[in-house]
Amino acid sequence: MDLGAAITLARNQGLDLVEIAATAVPPVCRIVDFGKFKYEQAKRERDSKKSQSAHSVKEIQLSPRIDPHDLGIKLDHAVGFLCEDHKVKVSLRFRTREMARPQIGVAVMDKFLKDLSPWGQADFAPKLIGRSINVMISPLAKSKRAKNPSETGETASKLHENDTPAQMAAAVAASRPGEVRVPINAAEQPSGFGSNPFGNLSVPPAA
Repeated sequence: MDLGAAITLARNQGLDLVEIAATAVPPVCRIVDFGKFKYEQAKRERDSKKSQSAHSVKEIQLSPRIDPHDLGIKLDHAVGFLCEDHKVKVSLRFRTREMARPQIGVAVMDKFLKDLSPWGQADFAPKLIGRSINVMISPLAKSKRAKNPSETGETASKLHENDTPAQMAAAVAASRPGEVRVPINAAEQPSGFGSNPFGNLSVPPAA
């Protein structure tokens, strides 16, 4: 159709003539409401970005002796990523001396995964590779996922306000008897040595 005739036709219908494919021969145009056309185009772009974000991976790094407050912040970040449909890779790395008590790291990882369960699920069981425990978490479907705590003014980190690594380990040991042994009193707490040289030291009572 001749350009002038196409413009006249669009005006007679109270619509706009919009070029769709400028490189085609001849160029391709549509008679549409331009405002509605822009809205649908923006919507398609948003949907495309959401689809792409579902395949992106964010990483969270933990440690066996992570501070409870820091652990709560990591949890908040992971929940936020999952609520945005990102996958989350969680890595817990042992330092040299921490390998003497791997059950502490296992307990921290298990507790972290348990607290993330309303928003995501592990693709596979946590694996110890070298000095790191690694696991990939995928977001649950929106219909099965808990609400984002940030929308209600709360944070998932409240779950860890009073937790210590030893308490986390004890909680996991209680739910998984025989699988994880954890310190149960101060004398058994990790000292930073592979084997505590003061473990058998007896201290006489004060006079």
